[in-house]
Order: sequence, then C-alpha cells, then structure tokens
Amino acid sequence: MNGAEATRPVRPLDAAERRVLGTLIEKGKTTPDQYPLSLNALVNGCNQKSNRDPVTSLDEEQVTKALAGLRQCGAIAEVYGNGKIARYRHLAYEWLGASKEELAILGELLLRGAQTEGDLRGRASRMDEIPDLDVLRQHLDRLAERGLVVWLSPPGRGRMLTHGLLPEESLAKVRAGVGPATTSPQPPASAEPRGQQPARRVAAMPADHATAGPATTDHAIGRAGSFEDRLDALEAEVASLRDAVAALQSRRYDGS
Repeated sequence: MNGAEATRPVRPLDAAERRVLGTLIEKGKTTPDQYPLSLNALVNGCNQKSNRDPVTSLDEEQVTKALAGLRQCGAIAEVYGNGKIARYRHLAYEWLGASKEELAILGELLLRGAQTEGDLRGRASRMDEIPDLDVLRQHLDRLAERGLVVWLSPPGRGRMLTHGLLPEESLAKVRAGVGPATTSPQPPASAEPRGQQPARRVAAMPADHATAGPATTDHAIGRAGSFEDRLDALEAEVASLRDAVAALQSRRYDGS
C-alpha cells in the first residue's frame, strides 16, 4: 500500500520509538531476506554502530516498550511465521502515507537525525535510489507540506533538515544545536569589503562541502554506504543464526 493515506493519527515519537521504527524501515529495504525481525535481531539492529547517530545500547525491555507504543499508534505489527518466535514489521507506508523514496528519506532521518541535503541524498539512496538533489528536494517539499520534514536552515548549499516526528522540546534542542552560521541568512555582499566575502562564504559551509564538491562528497558517501550495507547484512545474518539456535532450543525443550 505504498503511498496510501495514513490510517491513524501521526504523533511524535520518543527516542527509542524513533530508533526502532527507523531500524525496521531500514532492514525491510536493505536486508529483506531477514525481515520481519525478531526481537533479538531488532535489538541488534537498533544498537549497531554503522548508520546510526547516536549509537545506542537499548536492551530488550526498552525495545519491547517502544514496540508497544508503536503498535498502539498503528506504526508496526507483530507477526508469526514458522515456529513460535514473534517478529516485527513496520506499517510506516500506511501510517505516514509515504512513497518508497519518501520512506527511505524518513528512515534515514530517524536513524541519524538532522543532516544536510547532500548527506541525506547519499545515505537514503542505499535504501532507494534518489538520483540527484533536485529529485530529493521534490520529495522533501512534499514531506514538509505534511509536516514530516522540518527545515532547520534557509535554502542554499548545506541546508539542514530533520524529520517531523520529534516532540516539541526535542525539536527545540535540535534547532538550538544547529550552528548560527547555518541557521542565519547570509548578509548581503555590500555588508563587508570584497576581500573578506570569500572567507565568510567558506566559513559558513559545513566542513564536508567546504573541502569537496557535491559529486566528490556523494561518491565518498556511496563507497562508505556500500561497506556499511555489507556490515549490516553480516550483523543481520548473525542475528538470524541466533534466532535459529533459539528456535531449535525451544523445540528441544518442548519435546523433552
């Protein structure tokens, strides 16, 4: 039901709920053979070191509580396949009324938080291809109209944004954490001597854009994303093996 209208009201999510939902979105796209996820695999996915900011150490109790909250608002579902182990999948297409590219964007923002458009395009493309910034901005404009994306700085190179699922107090902290060079509009060229203008423009750019052009930065992100995807797949396989062992042990105890 990609692109379907949201069936239940969208509400702000706490930190654990955001990490759980973002992980389910990511794993559904990057490791579909291991999806839906068991609780053990979901905990591992939430706490993995790649593609996460910040890195967390959630335990099963915290993830279970987050799942209960997400299930109550219609964002996830508990399913059972072969065996007795419960697994979890997201219902974010329906809950957020998002297309597949929009959901990749939101999943990335849920996992890493505020970031620039350039970083977001490269990172979200590991889930669904977003060919360039113009296409990304079209998706972002539609998400912003529905309150699912929040702009943190004015239009221009290095523009910052985050998702719209933050509670008000958390969003205020994110806004406060964005540096003044990013959040404040640039002064007109006549406001300072010509000789100082280039230095001001370079200082106002995030470090990644000041040292490399967009194509170079996106290419580097793509290489890093490829490595991180392989690491994600290995972690998912380890979690799957653990689940298989747990299932075998369960059958053994049931038969004893």
